[in-house]
Amino acid sequence: MQEIELKFLVPESRLKGLMRQTHVKSSQTTQLAAHYYDTTDQQLAQAGIGLRIRKEGDTWVQTIKAGGDGIAARLEHNAVLDNDQVQTMLNNNELMPDLTIYEDTPIATALAEFKITKLAKTLTRLYVTGVERTTRLLTESNENGTDNRIEMAYDQGEIIHGTDDSLRKDIQEIEFELVSGDLDFLFTTAKTWCKRYKLCLSTVTKAENGGLLINGQNHSPAVNVNLSQLKIDKDSSATAFIRAVVHNCLLQILPNSSAIVAGSTEDNHILQLRIGIDRLRTALKAFANFSNEINPEWLPILNQTATLLSDYYQLAYINAQIEPELQSLGAPVVDWTTDIEDIKITPINTLQANDFQITLLELIAFTMSDSSIEPQTDQLAKDKLEKTLAKQYKKFVKTNKKTDKVTDIELVSGGANASTDTAYDDQSESELLNQLRNLRYIGEFSAPLLSKKKAKKKTKRWLKRLIKAQKALEQLNDDNQYQKLYEVKSKTDANALYGAGWFAAILTGDQNHIDVRLAKFADSSTFW
Repeated sequence: MQEIELKFLVPESRLKGLMRQTHVKSSQTTQLAAHYYDTTDQQLAQAGIGLRIRKEGDTWVQTIKAGGDGIAARLEHNAVLDNDQVQTMLNNNELMPDLTIYEDTPIATALAEFKITKLAKTLTRLYVTGVERTTRLLTESNENGTDNRIEMAYDQGEIIHGTDDSLRKDIQEIEFELVSGDLDFLFTTAKTWCKRYKLCLSTVTKAENGGLLINGQNHSPAVNVNLSQLKIDKDSSATAFIRAVVHNCLLQILPNSSAIVAGSTEDNHILQLRIGIDRLRTALKAFANFSNEINPEWLPILNQTATLLSDYYQLAYINAQIEPELQSLGAPVVDWTTDIEDIKITPINTLQANDFQITLLELIAFTMSDSSIEPQTDQLAKDKLEKTLAKQYKKFVKTNKKTDKVTDIELVSGGANASTDTAYDDQSESELLNQLRNLRYIGEFSAPLLSKKKAKKKTKRWLKRLIKAQKALEQLNDDNQYQKLYEVKSKTDANALYGAGWFAAILTGDQNHIDVRLAKFADSSTFW
C-alpha cells in the first residue's frame, strides 16, 4: 500500500501548546521499540529503503518502506509477526527480518536490484529506536456520507546505536498520515497546525536519522540538482509538465531545508537550497500559463526567502572560504564574526517563517493534485515550450546587446563618468546573469521534450556553453559583491583593504573571459 504522510519538527517554544492538543482524552499512547536492519555498508539506505521490526504495544510488526514520490508518498508493507517466535529469536539474539514475505507484493520491485538470499545473509541490526507515540484521529465528514480521516502521531524518544548504546540521538516530531478520504483534507489540516505551532517540514525519516547516527553525522550531505529525477515524457500535457518540474525542484529544496531547520549551518545546505529556490522561481514565472492552479502568492515569498539566504550566505562564505584563502596569501586577518551575528534573520529563522512553510505545503499539494482535471490538460507541453524558450532566448539576446553597448560607452567615456557608467554596467551584467540563469533552467527542464534523437549532441553543446557563460558571469558578480563588502568593511577595519584590493585586481581580468564564453554561446544554434 502507499503511505501518504507529512512530517514536521516541533520548535521548543510551541511544544507545550502542541502537547495539549495531542494528549487529549481520545488520544492513545503506545510504546514503540524498533530494530532497524541494513547491510554494514547501508545498501538499503542508499536505495531509499527502510527495513525494521517493531513492537507496537503487544504486537510485533515487520515493515519495509521504499519508493514513492520522494516527498510525501512511499510504498509501505506491514506484516504482523508471531510474538512467540519473535521472543525466541530475541532471547537467542537472532531477531532478523524475513525477506521472503515480499515475493509477489508491490514492494518486490524496490528489492529487484538485490539478490534476496544474499541480502538476507548480509543484514545486520544497525540501530534501535525507543519512542513513545501519542496518536489522535482527526476526521471530517464528506458530502457523500464518508469521512476524511487523518492519524496525527506525536513521537518522542531516541535512536540508539546498535553496538554502542552510549551513542544516541533524540527524536521529537509530529506526523500527519492520510488514512482515508481526500488529499486536500491532509494538507488543510497540516497547514492549520503549521500556522498554530510554527511547525517545520522535514523529509528526514527515522531510518535516515539512524544512518546519520551510525556514520557519526548530524545532517545528511547537501542535495544537488538531479535532473534524472524529472519524470516527464514526450506526450506530457502542460499541466502534468509543470507539476513534474515543481516536484523536481522540491526534491532539492526540501532535504536542504530540512537540514537547516534541524540546526545545520553548513554553507552548502544554504547554497543548494538557494539554487533549488532559484530553479523553482524560474519555473513558476516561465510556465505560469501552464496551469490555472499556480498561486501568484508563492513567488513573492520565494523571492524574499532567496534574498535573505543570499545575504547570509555571502558573509558566511567570506568567513569560511575566502578569509582562509587570503590569509594563505599573506593577508592580515579580518574578523567577520560580528557582521554575521548582526544579521537579524538567519537561515533557520528564514525557513521557520510560517509563510515559507505554508508555501512548501501548498507546492507539495500542487504536485500531488490531479493534472487531468484542469482545462489545459489537452495541451501538449512541448507545443508551449518552444514559444517559452524562444521568448526567453530573445530576452537574453536583447540584454546581451545592451550590456555590450554599456561596456563600449564605459571604455570611451572613462574619467569623470567612469563611476556612473560602472554602476550602470553592474546593473546590466546583473540583468544578463538573471537572463542566462533563467534560460539555463528553462532549457534543462525543456530538453527532455524538445531535444530530438538526432540532435542530442547539439542540445548538450548548447547547454554546456550556456552553463559556462552563466558560471563566468556568476563569478564576476560574486567577486563584485565581495569587493564591495571588503571595501565597506575597510572603513572600520583597515585589514580589509587587502581583500578589497585583491578582488579589484581580479575583476580587471574577468571581462575578457566572460566575453569569450558569451560569444561561444551566442554562436551556438538553438536545439528547439
